[in-house]
Amino acid sequence: MLQKKLGLRIAGLRRSQSLTQEQLAEVISCSVEFISLVERGVNAPSVAGLEKFAKALNVEVRDLFTFEGSRR
Repeated sequence: MLQKKLGLRIAGLRRSQSLTQEQLAEVISCSVEFISLVERGVNAPSVAGLEKFAKALNVEVRDLFTFEGSRR
């Protein structure tokens, strides 16, 4: 569940910045296939990968885990 939410959050942040999966993959030095797997919640990035995603998307790592409508 968390992996799926993380993927949707990353996809939303990417789209909000008008980045394609290809552009994001290039910035963080990974494959487009990996971006797709992450965004679909099939795979999850490592801690180092989370840092790369956050930097590329101009957010803090903690912001990747800020889900709309989630209860704490």
